Amino acid sequence: MLRACIHEFGRSWDTYLPLDEFAYNNSFQSSIQMASYEALYGRRCRSSIGWFEAGETNLLGPDLVQEAMDKVQLIRQRLLTAQSRQKSYADKRRRDLVFTIGDKVFLRVSPMKGVMRFGKRGKLSHKFIGLYEILDRVGAVAYRLALPPELSFIHLVFHISMLRKCISDSSQIIEAPTIPLDEKLSYEKEPMAIVDRQVRNLRSREIMFVKVLWRNHTIEEATWEVEKDMQAKYPHLFSLQVRT
Repeated sequence: MLRACIHEFGRSWDTYLPLDEFAYNNSFQSSIQMASYEALYGRRCRSSIGWFEAGETNLLGPDLVQEAMDKVQLIRQRLLTAQSRQKSYADKRRRDLVFTIGDKVFLRVSPMKGVMRFGKRGKLSHKFIGLYEILDRVGAVAYRLALPPELSFIHLVFHISMLRKCISDSSQIIEAPTIPLDEKLSYEKEPMAIVDRQVRNLRSREIMFVKVLWRNHTIEEATWEVEKDMQAKYPHLFSLQVRT
């Protein structure tokens, strides 16, 4: 609903937020089978498009309290029904992962979130490393792995969501290059070259930006970075500029 408001009113969308809020609060919610306004105040909102007489809900004292309690109980039951329905939809697609001791698994890794701005993962970026053997099960959803000495600074127990089972085929094994990891299983993105330069005016100051091509990313995924920051962190790049 908010997206439709922004699309309709453009840059002045924030001035129409009260109307958007009114529309949302008085829209029918399938999970509770009523509007949010009615759930909060116990009655429908009187407006030019939904008018009803005030005498229809003329309750006082104990009757008003009892009706409010009944309404709360009804909303709770409907929310539980909606949650159960959504759970049944999710369970149809969910599969329980179980590993046995001795299985070989891959371990998920991710790019490091550092000073440099980088939001996309390249198609050829490292997503998993391994193989590592499962030593034992820790609780219901965690496993202890046999990590090599170079990863001794990393905790040995991992959640099941970070593991992927390996179905090995010895005829198609390729030795993967090792990547430096930190204790959070993150690795630093490596810039390959500077492909362009641009001066931008920010707060009445001229700041030089460089367009950086990153390893395992295409030229379309190159990002603009502040030249001073890049030169301080990757001085070797400025002797490898590639013209496009």
